[in-house]
This record gives sequence, structure tokens and C-alpha cells, in this order.
Amino acid sequence: MADTPPLQAIKVFDAVARHLSFTKAAAELNMTQSAVSYQIKLLENFTGASLFIRQARGVALSEHGHKVAPVARR
Repeated sequence: MADTPPLQAIKVFDAVARHLSFTKAAAELNMTQSAVSYQIKLLENFTGASLFIRQARGVALSEHGHKVAPVARR
């Protein structure tokens, strides 16, 4: 396994964390919602933890996501 996560996945995570929406992040990044979801899943597999809590309308950062968000933003 690689030592660092894919850069694209970090970029996508940052957008989703700011918008708390896969759809809005997809629009910002000119990607499909499913492509955003795939990148988040890659990052979650890399970290071994859920980064978001999926809700009926949007998402919320999980405890682990709150720790990762400031690092990803830098």
C-alpha cells in the first residue's frame, strides 16, 4: 500500500467537507456525483475509517473526518 493517499481523493474530500454535499462538490470539481463518491470511498479505504456520516440530505463529517479535514485543506 502507498504511504500517501491519492491527491485527487484529497482534493475531492476537501470539497465535500466544505460543502457537506457530494452533489455540490461534484459541481465545483466538474465531476459526476458517482465519481466523487468513488474518490471518497478510495480515501476511506486508505484511512481505514469512515470520513462522513451519510444522511438523507447530504453528509456530515464523522469524528475521523473532523480530524482529517484541516490537514486536507492545508
